[in-house]
Amino acid sequence: MALTSSYMLLFPLLVMIAFAGDFNKDFDLTWGDGRAKILNNGELLTLTLDQASGSGFQSKNEYLFGKIDMQLKLVPGNSAGTVTAYYLSSKGSTWDEIDYEFLGNLSGDPYILHTNVFSQGKGNREQQFYLWFDPTADFHTYSITWNPQRIIFSVDGTPIREFKNSEAIGVPFPKNQPMRIYSSLWNADDWATRGGLVKTDWTQAPFTASYRNFNAQACIWSSGASSCGSSASESTSGSSWLSQELDSAGQQRLKWVQRNYMIYNYCTDAKRFPLGFPPECNIS
Repeated sequence: MALTSSYMLLFPLLVMIAFAGDFNKDFDLTWGDGRAKILNNGELLTLTLDQASGSGFQSKNEYLFGKIDMQLKLVPGNSAGTVTAYYLSSKGSTWDEIDYEFLGNLSGDPYILHTNVFSQGKGNREQQFYLWFDPTADFHTYSITWNPQRIIFSVDGTPIREFKNSEAIGVPFPKNQPMRIYSSLWNADDWATRGGLVKTDWTQAPFTASYRNFNAQACIWSSGASSCGSSASESTSGSSWLSQELDSAGQQRLKWVQRNYMIYNYCTDAKRFPLGFPPECNIS
């Protein structure tokens, strides 16, 4: 795998960074006044929402490209009105962001998995899915693979969305701004469930989402420099994600998910884009 000269400048040396699951070392609890907890010697993190407040955490490190895995078990039962957000984001008015948001629902109705990609402060690239399992019954792995060519969203190893670098046709791509990992559990009953028609049932509170087995094979950004390099031999053996693309089997799994479980795609919303779809929608 060879990188262009611009990426060679960006990655002066290759150091493979991989974490496996000590939340005390990898994350800070940032808000919620004790509603976020790290348990079991750093192996488990929980976020809680009640009528007074939600809670959240963020990574100690910033990343510029990587493969990020996290196992989540979502709020069970009547989770209507709640949102569990898990995303990468930079700062500033022209920020980049890669989003998972899990929109709660009434007992027996499926969660909606909402995804979005922001580049230079512009989002509006929503795709939404149902899941093919109950995300509240057990932990499942939600992954983001982010490299200079594409962003791949995967659930338990199955790709659900691919956002390709379309800079050649004038679409900004997240590639210059390091991002932290953030997650939060919060009340959004003004919009989250059936457009805000279904409100949070506070008699069911507190609501809890759980996290475990965080893993990052990623380029850490620190003091203006990346921990990653451009050595082809090292990249092949240690960071295949840096050039990862979907093979034919991955493409077939992606099509299976999008055919059977996608419930909204901005690239097919003609009412929203009466003058024509965004240019990246024409990239196959």
